[in-house]
Amino acid sequence: MPGVIKDCAIYREGRRTERTADFATALAAARADGDSFLWLGLHEPTQQEFDLVSSEFGLHPLAVEDALKAHQRPKLEVYEDSLFVVLKPVGYDAGTDTVTTSELMVFVGDSFVVTVRHGEASPLTAVRQRLEHQPEILRHGPTAVLYAVSDAVVDDYIEVAGELQLDLEELEAEVFSSNGGDTKNIAARIYAFKREVLEFRRATGPLLEPMVRLQNPGVPFVPGHARPFFRDVGDHLTRANDSVEGLDRLLSDILAAHLAQVGVRQNDDMRKISAWAALAAVPTLIAGIYGMNFTDMPELKWPLGYPVVLLVMVGIEFALYRLFKRRGWL
Repeated sequence: MPGVIKDCAIYREGRRTERTADFATALAAARADGDSFLWLGLHEPTQQEFDLVSSEFGLHPLAVEDALKAHQRPKLEVYEDSLFVVLKPVGYDAGTDTVTTSELMVFVGDSFVVTVRHGEASPLTAVRQRLEHQPEILRHGPTAVLYAVSDAVVDDYIEVAGELQLDLEELEAEVFSSNGGDTKNIAARIYAFKREVLEFRRATGPLLEPMVRLQNPGVPFVPGHARPFFRDVGDHLTRANDSVEGLDRLLSDILAAHLAQVGVRQNDDMRKISAWAALAAVPTLIAGIYGMNFTDMPELKWPLGYPVVLLVMVGIEFALYRLFKRRGWL
């Protein structure tokens, strides 16, 4: 399993002591020493590869199934010998303005932490490096790893929400610009943006309930002194959820404003078309009347009839043009 195991190390009193590929022996050694625990990191293991891990660590079959299949909602499951937490790390691609999500499963038990990663958007490497420079946190054992991973995931939520807010402000400025932008392009961008926010919400929303449970007593492997830290993570997650809700509401408002602008522009176009049609109708009507083939019609033998009719047409056209111009129809 060399390609699957990204890291496997024993931490004693908050300090990394050794890296090992034999996690079974390392787990036994960590349990024999009361101040040690094993942190095993895996990336997209197959069922056969993960069977070796689950048998050694005593992981629950239902949690193992979820960890292998992925595509899970963020959740917390409490089993007899372990906790199982599903997180959805989120990344942001500034080049394409898209939100990417992955999945991170964390097993916490007696003297061990097992992390299973699916996808690329994951803060695990940075979290492990940061924790190894903070032995005072790692000294608290596997729960400290769960807290640090959760905190890093939620901090990324807040950062991505800030990036989306900047994109939303740019889109808002374009929608309310004087020319209104490209109607079809803006509508497509708003819809695509709402899809990104929906993907973001699927990661942030369901995680609130597990964070609340970790703050309350009665959850195994979470000592009392660790609950305030999860409360802090929960507060940050609430901020992220509020940001997501705000983004979604603003997008709905921007879409409604854009559609209203489209309607207004269509009405303006119809008024202009109607005004030009009225201008064209007057000379057409007069010419049509004098084009009728009746023998007895007024002014037919009048020498000034033709220029007078033309002057009447021009006068009416000029009056209508001034009227429509004054009312903003032209």
